[in-house]
Amino acid sequence: MPKRILQGTVVSDGNEKTIVVNVDRRVRHPLYKKTITRSSKFHAHDENNTFKIGDKVKIIECRPISKKKTWTVITDKNG
Repeated sequence: MPKRILQGTVVSDGNEKTIVVNVDRRVRHPLYKKTITRSSKFHAHDENNTFKIGDKVKIIECRPISKKKTWTVITDKNG
């Protein structure tokens, strides 16, 4: 089964080796048919503490690293 890859923005980098990534997705409202934005936050593993608030990153599913961390950052600082 393929691992999911999501793209989002770093909203917190206060923890050691962990960042919080906000992922937005657009969905159509079932009744009013208007496009609305839904967002989710994911805790991701950042081994070298390289990412800061506001950076665009891609994350991929991985084995559970801790209670909340099941994602790992896969993009480098430039991309």
